[in-house]
Amino acid sequence: MSYETLSDAVVKGDINTAKEETQKAVEAGDNVQDILDSGLIAAMDIVGDQFSQGLMFLPQMLHSAKTMQECVELLKPHFQEGGVTTKGKVVLGTVKGDLHDIGKNLVGMMLEGAGFSVIDLQVDVAPEAFVAKVKEEKAEIVGMSALLSTTMPAMSQTIKALVDSGIRDQVKVMIGGAPVTAKYAEEVGADAYAPDAGSAVIEAKKLLGID
Repeated sequence: MSYETLSDAVVKGDINTAKEETQKAVEAGDNVQDILDSGLIAAMDIVGDQFSQGLMFLPQMLHSAKTMQECVELLKPHFQEGGVTTKGKVVLGTVKGDLHDIGKNLVGMMLEGAGFSVIDLQVDVAPEAFVAKVKEEKAEIVGMSALLSTTMPAMSQTIKALVDSGIRDQVKVMIGGAPVTAKYAEEVGADAYAPDAGSAVIEAKKLLGID
């Protein structure tokens, strides 16, 4: 089955049409992984490209991500039987002392849209909480956000906690947020820096060797 109508609806943020097309595909007995990959993830790849080229703006991107999430909710009951695979697990959170979450939430939505499984620890996340969740989930990536320059040191503290717990070599670290720079990422020993949600998806794929 062609998922062109579904993808188009997700790109446009047309929730009703997207949900109808998803439901139709499920009722037709389509493979859930195919619906996810060829319909929803393919659409969010287009959204990410358009956003990075300045052809789509933040409100539209959020609407597309919300549309994709609504469709994923319809697919979730069929995930187990369909043997759906994810591109990798990402533990995400805003670092200790920082309560900002808009950027982090958008990164989470875009990563989910790209086929990653996202465990969101929300805001004000202590280094120990990141470490515990990485161990529990066997996550491949830790994504940290900071919107205040005063909370940026918590990023290096979290990386140190990963080292001290003996799991730093098992997980990739990606950081971002308004005051964060590529130079800072290098200084604290992060594996990647993402200035925005579209970049976060690109960097996450690179970290795990996904084309």
